Amino acid sequence: MDLHSSVETPDKVKADAPVYAGKEEDIKQSQRITASVHDREVVVFYHEGKFYAMDRYCYHAGGPLHLGEIEDVNGQPCIICPWHKYKITLATGEGLDQAVNPTEPSATPKWRSKGIKQRTHKVTVDNGSVYVTPSDLSISCDSDYYADKYKKTGSSDMKK
Repeated sequence: MDLHSSVETPDKVKADAPVYAGKEEDIKQSQRITASVHDREVVVFYHEGKFYAMDRYCYHAGGPLHLGEIEDVNGQPCIICPWHKYKITLATGEGLDQAVNPTEPSATPKWRSKGIKQRTHKVTVDNGSVYVTPSDLSISCDSDYYADKYKKTGSSDMKK
């Protein structure tokens, strides 16, 4: 009998397990909440009838996304980082910016994706409770740097 495998399997399941984030009605009313999901700080948004979750700190410079405004950008709901106005899609975590194609005769800026920059997480609602399931952490994402830097450790240094 392998004692290590019987101990490690529950830990692996636990690290990927959904975590209770709050009551559905409370989040709908407040439009957003912050929660700790397996020591990772996340923000859960409720916007236009849908729940979204992503890492709490902006991938660019660690800005507090839970304090940002939600705006429609190119047909997609985005959180606008309050520090540097970076635009991040709620659904996928893509960073958006405007760019001009110098080879086009019209120098009109167009929205483009910078790729997935902010880690998003799965949100489920069950019997009035909202749960967040962490995304696959084996795949690197730019927001991981600040998620690790501000990891919830239970110590008072995070609360200052």
